[in-house]
Amino acid sequence: MLWQNGATVNKMEIVKVSAHSVPKSVAGAIAGVIREHNEVEVQAVGAAAANQAVKSIAIARSYMALTGVDIICIPAFATVEIDGEERTAMKFIVEPR
Repeated sequence: MLWQNGATVNKMEIVKVSAHSVPKSVAGAIAGVIREHNEVEVQAVGAAAANQAVKSIAIARSYMALTGVDIICIPAFATVEIDGEERTAMKFIVEPR
């Protein structure tokens, strides 16, 4: 939690996905963060990483459905710094419906 102008601001948890990430493992992480914080940002740089991220979110949706929770995904772009260079990433905000 961050303090900003006298108010608390929650910082969203981030799950970073690479081209080599295992979707089932990432899905478990996504589901765990949603259970704990009610939302998560999934970040991926590159087409292969974005593919793994989308598969992970779909699997996480199945995991959460078993507990009666339907999740949604809001895609957007983000700028991230990797090795001192700015890169464009895909970010997916995942939260319960």
